[in-house]
Amino acid sequence: MCGRGGIGRRARLRSVWLRPCEFKSRRPHLPYSVLTAMKKKSVAVVIISNGPGELTTWVNPVVDQLNKINKSLCNNNKLDFTLRLVLVPCPNATGKEFLVANSWNKFELITKSKSFWKLLIKPHSFADWPKKGVVIFLGGDQFWSILLAKRLGYLNITYAEWITRWPQWTNEIAAMNIKVKNLIPKRYRYKCKVIGDLMADIKLNNETSLRNKETQFIALLPGSKKAKLSVGIPFFLEVADNIAEENQNINFIIPMAPTTDKSEYLFFQSNKNPIARNYSSRIKTIKNSKDSCFDYVIETSKNTKIHLIKKHPCYEILKECDLAITTVGANTAELAAINLPMLVVLPTQHLNMMNAWDGIFGVIGKISFINRFLVFIINYFYLKKKKFFAWPNIKAKKMIIPERIGNISPKKIAKEILFLIKDRDQLKKIRENLHKERGDRGAVEKLAYIIINSIKKL
Repeated sequence: MCGRGGIGRRARLRSVWLRPCEFKSRRPHLPYSVLTAMKKKSVAVVIISNGPGELTTWVNPVVDQLNKINKSLCNNNKLDFTLRLVLVPCPNATGKEFLVANSWNKFELITKSKSFWKLLIKPHSFADWPKKGVVIFLGGDQFWSILLAKRLGYLNITYAEWITRWPQWTNEIAAMNIKVKNLIPKRYRYKCKVIGDLMADIKLNNETSLRNKETQFIALLPGSKKAKLSVGIPFFLEVADNIAEENQNINFIIPMAPTTDKSEYLFFQSNKNPIARNYSSRIKTIKNSKDSCFDYVIETSKNTKIHLIKKHPCYEILKECDLAITTVGANTAELAAINLPMLVVLPTQHLNMMNAWDGIFGVIGKISFINRFLVFIINYFYLKKKKFFAWPNIKAKKMIIPERIGNISPKKIAKEILFLIKDRDQLKKIRENLHKERGDRGAVEKLAYIIINSIKKL
């Protein structure tokens, strides 16, 4: 019998007591339990995301709500799906996204951003993919979501915070507000539903709340990359000292970027940083904080205290601040998302320090005549012609938060902050304008139901 294609009597009997781990899997890097679970599921829910902010405030709440809704359904109506997370390449990513998402134990499969192209080319080298599925865009570049959905033959749902870039190739669009929907060409608007702002559903952690504190809080965001920190740290230290000199009832916090540590704060405030020589403020000590809300506390040479927070993102604390002082960049969009009034500063007097910049500018900036040429181009063409630098102003196409660009001094910024923080009506107006550019609460639940309904259609 063995010679006729059968497995033989002994082999048949032996197969009864063979343990699963004795079989040689075609995908040995995946546990047997995971492979078994994947085979049982009929629909794949694949979430595309990138940075830590999106994972914490978009992905995690949506996954929780999706599971909550499915659990509430009757047994006969429960949906049979597997959750998978695909991290995509992003310049703002920290490299810790995989570890963060993996610690939640909510996904049967997580692929790292560096594996995205391999996943796109050979998806079956990572796992068995069900014939039916949905790909949901929750961070990164919308095009990655489109590509993966087309490659797998799945439906695509895009959460559009500011704009929908590929409406013709996506199946459904969940827009933050009506402005986003109106930017979509009319022939594709039928795909769009306004659900609100995912960020508006952030829940505050009462254990780290600042509400019981008597003093006011100002958040300082000097940047995350070395080029910005080289200017931001000495400049912001002096701003804080100037404010504290006039008002002792103001506390300062710095939410540390995941890519930085306290040693960089010490370096960039020292004479080793050429820009720091233009400022008098220095760090006297950095110690562990006794306050459970914070990790470290800086004490400047002028006895100003600045609290540092390692947790990222720390929106629940930032949301309770009265005001923020920030550099230009993606952080202005994040602050706008939690409706935090801000003053955006860009001291252009240090543009000649191009050798402190990242990338190609840092390389060519070391050549003196190219350095001067680049400064000329930036000053007389880019800075003068560009209307707005902060994301909220760019999206609103008008000045809804103040920007101070140019040869500005810490003392001048401090005076403006002291004036602004006393003007409650102005702060309220800024908050309201930021809210208008965002969306309403309840977006997490609405998006979860869109995903549920899409699964039911498959």
